[in-house]
This record gives sequence, C-alpha cells and structure tokens, in this order.
Amino acid sequence: MPALDHGILTGLPRHGVVAGAVAPVHVEQAEGPLRVAYDALRRREFVDAQGLFAGHDRDDADDDPRTVVLVARSGDGVLLGGVRVHPAERTDRDLGWWRGSRLVVDPAARGHRSAAAAALVRAACATVEGLGALRFDALVQARHAGLFTRLGWSPRGGPVTRHGVRHLEMGWPVDRVQRLVDATKAPLAGLLDGLAQHPLGGGGAGWVGDDASPVPGAPLVAACDAILPSMVERDPEWAGWCAVLVNLNDLAAMGAAPVGILDAVGARDASFARRVVRGLLDAAAAWDVPVLGGHTQLGVPAALSVTALGRTASPVPGGGGRPGHALRLTADLGGGWRPGYTGAQWDSTTSRTPAELRATGDVVRRLAPAAAKDVSMAGAVGTAGMLAEASGCRAVLDVAGAPAPVGVAAGDWLTCFPGFAVVTADVPGAPADGLPPTVTSRTCGELVEGAGVGLRWPDGVVTEAVTTTVTGLGAA
Repeated sequence: MPALDHGILTGLPRHGVVAGAVAPVHVEQAEGPLRVAYDALRRREFVDAQGLFAGHDRDDADDDPRTVVLVARSGDGVLLGGVRVHPAERTDRDLGWWRGSRLVVDPAARGHRSAAAAALVRAACATVEGLGALRFDALVQARHAGLFTRLGWSPRGGPVTRHGVRHLEMGWPVDRVQRLVDATKAPLAGLLDGLAQHPLGGGGAGWVGDDASPVPGAPLVAACDAILPSMVERDPEWAGWCAVLVNLNDLAAMGAAPVGILDAVGARDASFARRVVRGLLDAAAAWDVPVLGGHTQLGVPAALSVTALGRTASPVPGGGGRPGHALRLTADLGGGWRPGYTGAQWDSTTSRTPAELRATGDVVRRLAPAAAKDVSMAGAVGTAGMLAEASGCRAVLDVAGAPAPVGVAAGDWLTCFPGFAVVTADVPGAPADGLPPTVTSRTCGELVEGAGVGLRWPDGVVTEAVTTTVTGLGAA
C-alpha cells in the first residue's frame, strides 16, 4: 500500500502527497469549487450509482461548521475522491469523538483508486488527531473493510445493515495519551529502580509513585520539581512562577499545607537570573509561601528547580485507591491557554487572587480521599493512570463527565498541564463539601480490576488510552 508523505502525518498540513504506483496523489482540504466537486462526486456515487440514498446524501454533518472535507487529486489536478471528518455528536462541548464518512473515490480514476483511498484515510486520521480527537470511528461498507484493516483500523462490534448494505463499525487506535505517557513517564521505573531498592530511598512502604514524599520522623512532606530548560530560556518569569506552582500542587495533592521553598537557578548572566527569580518571588508572594534559601549559578545554561516542604500529619497517598472506588476530577477551569503553549499549558493561576490560590491548595485536605494525584505532564488521563497503577488497578474515565473549560478540545484539555487539577479516588458517594467556588469537581469514572486507562464514551464504548502501566513502578 502506498505510504502517505510524512508531512501529512504531523499536525494539520494544508497539502500532502502520496507516492502512487502510477502518479502522485495530492491530498488537501477542500474549499469552494473543490468542495462543490466533492459533493457532486458523492451524489453520483452514493445516490445515482449505488442507490443508497434517494435524491441526495446530505445530512447534519454537512451543516456542522466543524466538519472538514479532504480531497485527493492527481498530479495534473483531476479530482480522484474525498472524505469528510466531523464530530460524532452535535453538541456544544467537544468530547474528542470524531467520525469519518462519505469516503468516495471516482470509479473513473483508473490506476489511482487504491492510492487515493489509502491517502484519504490516512489524511483523515492525521487531521482528526490534529484537531484533538481521542476517538475516531467510521461505518465502513463491509466490502471495503480490508483497506481499513491494512491501514491499522479494527472492527468495533459485529456487522450491521445500513441502507440495505452490510457495514462494519471500525475504529482507528488514537494513541495520543499513550505517546504522551511513553515520552514523559514510562522511563521512570528503570531510572528509579536503584533508589527504590536502596534502604534509605523513597518515603517508605506505601509511597510509590507519589510526587511528594513523607519526611521520616517529622509531620512533613517534601517535593522537588525541575522546569524544562527550553521553557526557562523562552519565558523565564513564567518558568519561575511554574516552579513554585508545580511543587505546591504536589504538596496539595497529599493534603499538606506549604511551609517553605528552596530554589536552584542556573542562568547565563545576572540579568537573566533576575527574571527567573522575579517570577518565582511573585508566585511565592501569591501563595504566601516563604523562600527559605537556595543556590544561584551564573555563566551556565538555563536551569531551574524548586524544593518545597509541606506540613501534614496524615499525607494522602497516590496509591490508596481500590477497585470499586470512584474517580473524581477537580479542576480550576478559569483562565486560558498560556500564550505560546496552546494545547499544552493552561494558565488558571495568574488571574487568581492570593486568597483564591491558597483556597485551591486546600482541596485535597477537604475531600480527604483514599488516593490523590495532581495533574501534571501526563495530563488528566495519564495522571489517572498513575493513580490507578500505584493502587494496583485500572482506571476508566467517563469523557463526557470530566469537567472541562468551554470551547476547549477534549484531546488538548485531557492531556495538558492544567494549572490546578487533581484526580482523587474514594468510595462512591464520598462527600465533596466545602470546596472553593473557583474549582469544578465531578465524579467521572472508577477504578476496576486490571491495568491501564480506558475512556468511556456516551454510547458505552470503552477505548484504550493507556494499554499497560504508566510508569512501570507498580503498586504501592
């Protein structure tokens, strides 16, 4: 099967090229006359030739402004075929559930048909993933199912009859979350194995995979996080702010009140270091947390890490969940994407007052759950997977039940760093009283026997987001 040019597989390209057996096949988004030509080809094939529809084959997806039409053309510009992709449901909220439909190739496109069909399917997959899809389905005529199978699709259920023709519901395995956890968390088991086995390593039995660790012999927990050097270089004040934020989130996830922080800053010169420290001090003042000390090194590449201490007599573990526990996501949905980090970092904190920030940090203590993890680099789905792994369980998340900001793609929201969000597990019906008005908190899943993370959709289908463990550290 001809392979799509690599450019179409990354992001949202305007054009893509497939090297076919006879001539190249170009794939692009259809607008204006190309959209009209695609509609006409659909009508000729599905209405006139196959008789699947009477009069026309238009439906609600054609009127949805989010629908994207892709067309394939030969090297000399002749239309070979097209396909459309669109949200599965006409709702105001994006759930990350997309469908492909009306895939058509001109019967007259001799020598191009297989290449055009494969190119359109691949381009459809790349397009919806770029739009934030976490699920992608298509109802495929059974006689064409082999093409989809060869391209990596799998059946979802048995055959059905539509318009008098046998069809199969098929799904594309969207691996966005799996790729994220593989890149950010999967290496941890190998890296930390020696520390875990050391008699003085870790926070003791039952504290595996937590972002903070109990301090032996004291009612304290300690956390330490470093900021990506590229982020420090690009936005030093924001890096300083985030270095405080992520550490205080780690303390908050264990129900600890912050005591103080220490910083270690590396910078090319004093002017740059001053910008980093300014962001750090602004955050420390906002959360009313003292900076106890630290270290500064000049004449070196950008670097920043912060250590935070918090006080609690009964820290909440990340591995305290059990099969049957309900999963809850509590998040501050205010704010918006940090400029320059759209789809990756949600800034819910810089617009909050100090009182609001400190109240948010008290969420886990008020919930008093069996297990808690703050949402970080692995996103909400990956973080639920880490909590489940430390608890020796599998997580199943209800996508439609998870709180999310209005107008934000679910695929981005559930895989981003959200400013403040925490995943907790507890017995079903556990109270969630006294939470600050700045957060939204909902039960949106459960822990079950098994491993990994499944996403449950409004039609009851569960797709795999994480197929194995997240970190490999195992159960606490």
